[in-house]
Amino acid sequence: MNILSLFDGISCGKVALERAGVPITKYFASEIDRFAVSISQKNHPEIQQIGNVLNIDYSRLPKIDLLIGGSPCQGFSNAGNKLAFDDPRSKLFFEFVEALIELEPKYFLLENVKMKQEWVDIISEYLDVEPILINSNLLSCQNRERYYWTNIPNVGLPAHQGGNLKDILEDNPCLTYDPSDLALSKYTGGDYLNPAHRGQGNRIHNLDKPSPTLCAGSKGYANGYLKQGDRVRRLTPIECERLQTLPDNYTDGVSDTQRYKALGNGWTVDVATHIFKHI
Repeated sequence: MNILSLFDGISCGKVALERAGVPITKYFASEIDRFAVSISQKNHPEIQQIGNVLNIDYSRLPKIDLLIGGSPCQGFSNAGNKLAFDDPRSKLFFEFVEALIELEPKYFLLENVKMKQEWVDIISEYLDVEPILINSNLLSCQNRERYYWTNIPNVGLPAHQGGNLKDILEDNPCLTYDPSDLALSKYTGGDYLNPAHRGQGNRIHNLDKPSPTLCAGSKGYANGYLKQGDRVRRLTPIECERLQTLPDNYTDGVSDTQRYKALGNGWTVDVATHIFKHI
């Protein structure tokens, strides 16, 4: 199959297709973040990078069998500014629609965040399919609700095979991931590292539950902290890779800041694999 992945990120879609056993003839990727492209090329040097989605000449591509993408979600997210289709990032959704019209692929898959029903309805009208809402915790150790619009037939919810945060922890990561002495001095043993700033970035996660949704925050601070024995620390990039069901060190080769960003923007691979197995 010839694949076109718009807003490809770190090519989680390719990992999922391979995991699902879908044969890939050519995989074309459109991505503008140079760090994401670097991670993708390290793992998949055979991918053909075709640059900015705004500049693609679809007439120069071969017949595309599967169009996939997760258009930028910041304008749709309940955690974002909620401008929806007035946000220039969310308007990139229409680039996916244009590709769908021009290329007429046999199959397509669009992923996006949980959002207001009126926005779901607009996307569904353009794509002429209703989405399925899947929480990644069914197949991973992370809570991550996402809508998937696809014409791949017979896709339903996967059977529960997920776990909890404690299941993906590294044994003894380096001290780089510990909070500063000042930040730790404010920790009173409760649910937050700093009770004065009660947000996800300060939350102490429950190891006996799936992790909260990974975010693309700087240096992982947006992903909160955990208490492992007597130690309080951040999630490591490898642990975030495991939460997204990627191989260990898939994102190495760039800074931790860029690894956290790429992983927060990525797909949970095993959820996409579940969908692609129905092709």
